Amino acid sequence: MVEISTSILSIKKGEESKTFFELERAKTDYFHIDVMDGKFVEKNTYKKMQEYASYIKRISNLPLDVHLMVQNIDEAIEDFLAVEPNIITFHYEACKNKEEVMKFIKKIKENNCKVGLSVKPETDIEEIYEFLPYIHMCLVMTVEPGKGGQTLLSDMVNKIEKLKKYIDENNIDIDIEADGGINLRTAKEVKEAGANILVSGTAILMAKDYKVIIDELKQ
Repeated sequence: MVEISTSILSIKKGEESKTFFELERAKTDYFHIDVMDGKFVEKNTYKKMQEYASYIKRISNLPLDVHLMVQNIDEAIEDFLAVEPNIITFHYEACKNKEEVMKFIKKIKENNCKVGLSVKPETDIEEIYEFLPYIHMCLVMTVEPGKGGQTLLSDMVNKIEKLKKYIDENNIDIDIEADGGINLRTAKEVKEAGANILVSGTAILMAKDYKVIIDELKQ
């Protein structure tokens, strides 16, 4: 069974507390924290996500799945380590070179946190193969990062398949997370391709009953 990481990006203002409790009751596996800086991507959610993450930390024991869509990775790692997340994922494309990728992997691990590496749709998955043995999760963006509610790019299913094949052939113990456009219609092909953690926001938050849709996405 796959795990579900619920993106809290589009939670209605004023309903945050109620929604967090309901998502926990509905058995989401993680709260997905979409951190955007207005530079690496258009939108800026930085302060809002710091507030949400620290609030969730106070009221819930559910793990935080922090996704950094930022230029200044170093600073963002420092800021979000404060909320003791389960995992911090940063973007390969935001790094200047391979040495910097390894530097950030090491920094996150040294702070007793799992590491994820994310790739945008236009990045070839082969570019990050060399880092897979050092990380806990690879996040494949199935839409262009920076906006909620987009439609899944079908080519990304092949990308997940390719990654899964490489992981299996090389016996690497790693999670594959798919993020963007995940709903009941698209979840099946993404899971069949090899993703075992699905990020879903709009589809879950628009549902009348969070538990029903989370259960269906997991199956």
